[in-house]
Amino acid sequence: MDLTLLLIGGIPIVLIVFGLVEFAKVFGLKGKWLTLTSMLLGLGFGFLYKLAIEPIPTTFGGWVAIVVLGLAIGLTTSGVYDFLNARFPKQTHGEIVGFIKRK
Repeated sequence: MDLTLLLIGGIPIVLIVFGLVEFAKVFGLKGKWLTLTSMLLGLGFGFLYKLAIEPIPTTFGGWVAIVVLGLAIGLTTSGVYDFLNARFPKQTHGEIVGFIKRK
């Protein structure tokens, strides 16, 4: 598998998945459901991206490459999503980290 595929197509796919996960929040998804959504969207978009740039594989190795790319994008999006949520919790309106609120 050519790793440039992840750099050229993978990064925009990750950004699209992040946007779609944020959009899913509007419909009330929370917690682990957002992580699962991120993983499934990354897996699906990675799978479709690989099929779009190469013909449908006829060998087992070709299908494994598609699954690996999809898993790599899916795990990246869900892992980064969880990482950012843990490191940067949601701020309430008017709250600025590091500053004291005035009454």
